[in-house]
Amino acid sequence: MRSIAGGSMFVRGFLLALAGSMPATALAQAAGSSSREAMAGPELSSSRFAVFGQATYVEQETGRFHTPYSGPNSLSPDQGRETTAATLYLGARLWRGAELWVDPEVDEGFGLDDTLGLAGFPSGEAYKVGRDAPYFRLQRAFVRQVFDLGGDRAVLEAGPHQFADQVSSDRIVVTVGKLSVVDLFDTNRYAHDPSQDFLNWSVIDAGSFDYAADAWGYTVGAAVEWYIGPWAWRAGLFDLSDVPNSPVLEPCCDELQIDLEMEHRHELAGHPGKIALTLFESHARMARLDDAIDYALATGGPVDPAPVRRRRKRDGLSLDFEQEITADLGMFARGGDAGGNVETYEFTDIDRTLSLGMSLQGTRWGRREDTIGLAGVANAISETRRLYLAAGGLGILVGDGRLPHAGHEDIIESYYQWAAASWLHVTLDYQWVGNPAYNRDRGPVSIFAARVHVQF
Repeated sequence: MRSIAGGSMFVRGFLLALAGSMPATALAQAAGSSSREAMAGPELSSSRFAVFGQATYVEQETGRFHTPYSGPNSLSPDQGRETTAATLYLGARLWRGAELWVDPEVDEGFGLDDTLGLAGFPSGEAYKVGRDAPYFRLQRAFVRQVFDLGGDRAVLEAGPHQFADQVSSDRIVVTVGKLSVVDLFDTNRYAHDPSQDFLNWSVIDAGSFDYAADAWGYTVGAAVEWYIGPWAWRAGLFDLSDVPNSPVLEPCCDELQIDLEMEHRHELAGHPGKIALTLFESHARMARLDDAIDYALATGGPVDPAPVRRRRKRDGLSLDFEQEITADLGMFARGGDAGGNVETYEFTDIDRTLSLGMSLQGTRWGRREDTIGLAGVANAISETRRLYLAAGGLGILVGDGRLPHAGHEDIIESYYQWAAASWLHVTLDYQWVGNPAYNRDRGPVSIFAARVHVQF
């Protein structure tokens, strides 16, 4: 395991001191009276301000595995990395039905191999940008307006990005500003939050959903949601990066993505569930992968998509399912497909994906707030992308320099989350990856992680 950098040691020491010295009531008092009122319940929904916070530390390491050769984007054996994020969620009511939320955040650390080596990357807490010293980012800053259309009243509990309130079941919600596309699209009750449930990128989101984002996973845009009865319809328009996998967004939707989603909520045997269909279409300067191969053959140079980028589109769709089985047991599944003849623009190198998993609370062994999670994923690429990687091309996250024997990237993830207190969760996580980066010559890989999460 890698030695801990100074910034990480400071934050980890802070988390351990916090866990040993502050009860939950002290944490609530530290947040100020505004957050206490917002957390108290819907009867205090007139509170104008809200403050919530979280800090998450993840230490992750790989074991030894078969690695006869490596390339620029290969995963390395016997390594350890850590990430730390501390976030405030600051909310204010602006006028009737309108809220402003701002998320200042301090980050530090690196993903394994600087977030390279696996298409289903093993830590959703790791960004594509890493630093040894803590640094500041304003990750979200958006306004949300709710228009009441009538119908039954629903109670919304207070939490990050949500005041305690009552809303009509039929409503229109407009969100404008800086946020993450997956704050609104492809959400799932059991697999969506790497600070508290699964860690793997292709478990917490559909791996083929190449959603608009900078290198930290955030973008600028607008979305409209229409809730009517058991249905919800969503549409969004968001900025893409200036070039694929960039930390810089292209302003004014010059490089843009359109997202659409249809969601239906239901009950089976008295237990809630939902199913959602999500579609995306990206319009930007992207390379056709076969053009990049042909260009390299014609010039004698390396396979590089940059010289053959032209204005074109990439689209895809995914299906997201969740279902409560009993009060303490739930299951989920996702499947997705995206265009495999064009370079991936933002997320990761997955053209087809299928995931299935379950989440079990600890009621049956007297630990009601504990959680066990288990998931399996199969990720795949198109024949064109296989040829591109075999010729030495590099994807966003993968690229061993060659790919003579390709296969599905298969992943199994399991975790146990221990609720040490209502505000402190400690998790042990294990992931097994077969054919890392679709390469049957390398692996399988065992990846171990420990996570500490504090919230108030």
